[in-house]
Amino acid sequence: MSGYLRYWGRMIGCAVRGSALYYSWMAGLLLVVLVGGLAYAQQLKEGFIVTNLSDQVSWGAYIANFTFLVGVAAAAVLLVVPTYLGKREDIKEVVILGELMAFSAIVMCLMFVTADLGHPERFIHMMPGFGRLNFPSSILAWDVIVLSGYLLLNLHIPGYLLYKEYKGEAPTKLYYRPFVYISMAWAVSIHTVTAFLYTGLGSRPYWNSAILAPRFLVSAFASGPAILILVFYAFNRWGGMKIKDSVFETLKRIISITLPINMFLFGCELFKELYTDTTHAASAEYLFFGIHGHGMVVPYMWASVLFTTTAMLVFVVPKWRAKSGLVRWASVLCIVGIWIEKGMGLVIPGFIPSPLGDLVEYTPSTVEILVSLGIWAFGTFLFSALAKVAVAIQKGEIRAQPA
Repeated sequence: MSGYLRYWGRMIGCAVRGSALYYSWMAGLLLVVLVGGLAYAQQLKEGFIVTNLSDQVSWGAYIANFTFLVGVAAAAVLLVVPTYLGKREDIKEVVILGELMAFSAIVMCLMFVTADLGHPERFIHMMPGFGRLNFPSSILAWDVIVLSGYLLLNLHIPGYLLYKEYKGEAPTKLYYRPFVYISMAWAVSIHTVTAFLYTGLGSRPYWNSAILAPRFLVSAFASGPAILILVFYAFNRWGGMKIKDSVFETLKRIISITLPINMFLFGCELFKELYTDTTHAASAEYLFFGIHGHGMVVPYMWASVLFTTTAMLVFVVPKWRAKSGLVRWASVLCIVGIWIEKGMGLVIPGFIPSPLGDLVEYTPSTVEILVSLGIWAFGTFLFSALAKVAVAIQKGEIRAQPA
């Protein structure tokens, strides 16, 4: 037990020590977390009146970020599969970073759901013994289970492997391999179930589509690698870890396939909505053209199309894909474009117009924006600390003392 406590102490010591740049980065994130925490305290005190949510638009910035981050967490499977099934040694060096990013993303997902609940103690209504989980009839119950399970999987696998590396011992395959294979299927399930949450709401025709789950998955497999590209570039420059060019090439090839597929599926959905010109097309018309002078999301959605199209061209054209500076900018455009598409471009039009025909627009309030930024900052802070410790263990800077 003393050795295990020493292990935790050395990890915490590694996480709180670093260069001046590391201290500045973490302090800046903590400042944003503090501002977001104060905004959340105001929401707890005054209620949802401080947000712009309403009876007509009951989901907003919190659920939009939750939906996007579920995809980020699922994208870790793109590193897990080639590592354990493809025997890629180059990717094996960074797969733990991908799993830690998935863990941090799921933590942020749970925080966004908590913020959207209004009061966190309402979780007790879903706990067996205190309330009812309504499993398996409730899709929300399925979502709680798959997210919690994926959180534990991405906590156990890298945690066990890092501990064995710290001890200088070979990991026992029975203790982690089965969980790796389970996590591959589980990664797909978390975003599929999230899509089913939307698709199952029959009164919202904009979400009631059979291809919503494939759209969720393929967009996640485009934005997730784009985030990993930026993270790995940062590690190459400031993290003291050299990531092989073959890893970047693999991620770029994945995006060059998934991003065009995402654009194709999105185009199919728009054709179905707009060409038939039924009353159910009102949400899509509001999204791209506005309705009766209401069109708050229109410029954002056209910006999303422009961003994702530009990013797609960069990743598809080999000459442009070979330029690292251009790839970094294209990754940013890909992330922002898909965030708009899966956030404001998905959640808000589903509520406008309402089933009764009301046109009530929604824009996030200052409190919602600050809370969202605080959660993103906390997740980034958590990943930065975990990644720093993981790299130190992998480089041999933290090792158990011989008996």
